[in-house]
Amino acid sequence: MSDSEYRENSQYSFEPDARGASEKAHGTNSVPAKSGSRVARLFIFVIVLAALVALASYASRWKKGILVRGFVVDDVSMISEREIVSRLIEFKGRNLEQLDAKELKKRISTIPYLRDAEISKELNGIVRVRVFEREPVAITVIDGEQMAIDREGFLLPEKREMVDRYPKLLKVEGITRLQVAGNGLRQLDRHDVDLIRHFLTALLQTEYASLLVSEFHLEGNNMAWCITAHSPIRFIVGNDGNYKEKLKKFEIFWKKVVSKKGFDSYETVDLRFRDRIFTRDPVSPVVPQDASL
Repeated sequence: MSDSEYRENSQYSFEPDARGASEKAHGTNSVPAKSGSRVARLFIFVIVLAALVALASYASRWKKGILVRGFVVDDVSMISEREIVSRLIEFKGRNLEQLDAKELKKRISTIPYLRDAEISKELNGIVRVRVFEREPVAITVIDGEQMAIDREGFLLPEKREMVDRYPKLLKVEGITRLQVAGNGLRQLDRHDVDLIRHFLTALLQTEYASLLVSEFHLEGNNMAWCITAHSPIRFIVGNDGNYKEKLKKFEIFWKKVVSKKGFDSYETVDLRFRDRIFTRDPVSPVVPQDASL
């Protein structure tokens, strides 16, 4: 090989590149730095975890020492707060954590106007009772005692708070089938409950009938009927539903006939048949005749 050829190839130097050497140097030094960072994070994590465990342990011991200080009752209107608290007062002073919410709920479940309740325990020693009351939809008289009927057909004793809140309830007569439910309350037969509820739903949707009809009478053989406070006429609506249409016919007949002929012009008005209304005239009292000569 000539000298010129040797000089041409000498451009390929075997000396380490300065930039590469620098990068290698930095790379070698970064390994201990990253390793140290991981150790530091792990150490902090262990400390935080230990603190949380200690805090949870302390909180658990602290909760076990909390006693029931009192009761707070929310959302009552017809049930008095005193009535509920009086049934729970024996639990005051007991350990809050060991208190069984189901047991408390059972203690108040027989209050007539109580439909349901949510019981929660607060860390300040207060037991909070959220009340869901029954909603009366009608009234009736059973064994000489006036009672309210709720949406599920339970009979509730009349009380002033109920009358004040629901002053214009429909009166229901003719109740004969009753059973005692698990909460100790008497309850109407399911068929009768559905019948009353369907009639009420249709009645509340009317324009005038809801202002006139005052009583609804249960009757077998598809002969349920209603009356108004102004007239003794029995308007037969039956037991087979379709009360919206029947009450519409009631309104038309009342305006066009009863209001003109008089409130006692008929004994019964039968609204059960489509596109037809059947009436019965009142029976005149029989006047005894004098047969003497």
